[in-house]
Amino acid sequence: MEALSILFGQPYGIIISQLILACKYTIYLSLIAFIGGGLFGAFITFLRIIPNKLLNFFGYAYTWLFQSLPLLMLLFILGLGVPQLLGLDIDPWIAATMALIIFTSAYLAEVWRGAITAIPQSQWEASRALNLNFIQTMRFIILPQAVKYSVAPTISFLIQIIKGTSLCYIIGFQDLMLIGKRWANSPVPGSEPYIIFPAMAVLYFFMCYPLALLAKYIENKTLMKTS
Repeated sequence: MEALSILFGQPYGIIISQLILACKYTIYLSLIAFIGGGLFGAFITFLRIIPNKLLNFFGYAYTWLFQSLPLLMLLFILGLGVPQLLGLDIDPWIAATMALIIFTSAYLAEVWRGAITAIPQSQWEASRALNLNFIQTMRFIILPQAVKYSVAPTISFLIQIIKGTSLCYIIGFQDLMLIGKRWANSPVPGSEPYIIFPAMAVLYFFMCYPLALLAKYIENKTLMKTS
């Protein structure tokens, strides 16, 4: 990072180096939320599609509830409300991770359920004709087809997670947004908001744009195979 200080001078080199380092925590949190939310979202998807009305109801209630709550509200509840209510000291890392995992799982569950229900009903009828049970039908017939339709929107939602981490500063999580706001509010010459926020926007762009290109590529490739 000393090279940035030499290249851009003071204080710009220090500001840019700290913003780039803060991106590390944004990426870490996004990956944890994506993996954790994906695992729990897969379980919720299973509850939504299994032939059991009670489990279907629980899966539907979960997705409906947490899709209805804004991410900011989840962060307030888990990062500020619950600790004060129970007298606990919850680390911002834990609160932000829990909120993003819940938020991610609800949306990914709906994305994956939609991909599964998009498979023609004739595929399910064919599996019954072959005397396959539900698990065998999902494993050998439905999931291999549904995965192709769900990869692109799943990657696109990862972009939403990265952008959603920018709200976590509200509970004290030290990511790109919090470090940027601290610099923007500091009295240091050269750290004015009209300099800091465009620099942050560029960093968010470089984190998200490659994923957008990847999602577009996979989507086009899937459409070519199905046409």
